[in-house]
Amino acid sequence: MGAALQPVADTVRRAAGGPEPALAPAGLDAALGRGVSVAVLGGYRGLAADLLWLETYVTWTARDRPATTALIRLVTSIDERPESFWLNGARIIAYDLAQWRLAEAARGAAASPAECRRIRHEQADAAVELLARARRWHPRSAAICIELGNIELVGRGDLAAAARWYRAAAELPRAPHCAARVYAELLRRQGRPAEAYAWLRRIHPALPPGDPEAMPEAVLARIRELETELGVPAADRYRSAGIDEASQRGQKEELTGFAGKVE
Repeated sequence: MGAALQPVADTVRRAAGGPEPALAPAGLDAALGRGVSVAVLGGYRGLAADLLWLETYVTWTARDRPATTALIRLVTSIDERPESFWLNGARIIAYDLAQWRLAEAARGAAASPAECRRIRHEQADAAVELLARARRWHPRSAAICIELGNIELVGRGDLAAAARWYRAAAELPRAPHCAARVYAELLRRQGRPAEAYAWLRRIHPALPPGDPEAMPEAVLARIRELETELGVPAADRYRSAGIDEASQRGQKEELTGFAGKVE
């Protein structure tokens, strides 16, 4: 199978002549060549995609930007099922390829801030386009939404767009708890502390106590910080039955022990 797929990689390299080559799924059969087609691959799609991903790694280590981009698009078109292809491919396109282009632009003279921003935005756009395709196959993937949020934040510096994706991730089933915390922090960084406060009050009651991933104590601490920042009156402050009562019990036990020592 590896020998049969070598013409595929060769075809991709020949086709990858532009700075941002596009390989649409409709053109896959032509790209595969030599009588190989997606239909013929059938049950070997997974194996074919795995082997081509290894080829992608080779082009990545060689910093062959056009071929790397084309192969990522080809791999995700041949087998759309593994999220890892989409996620890692988007990271390569958004971050690695951007750094390669920035290094190329800086040869001989420092690239201007506007040029650097343009390159980062172009690579972020390409990565977002890839993940938009991914969402058609994985519409309920929190990981893909989080990656979109990261690219908007790091690649474009767009806090509002990043926040929207993190909220989308947080509201999906089995989403990691960190997505909800990051969404609140992004609201704060946009100067929207009241919305962050309302969001944290909403999610905190559902957090499992003592869960190191859910971090309910840290979320409660952030709620308290926001109450101070917003000047929330004592009567209106959030009350968490589980954690607040445990804290009160601890304080009561300390006072009781202290009283016993005094006596």
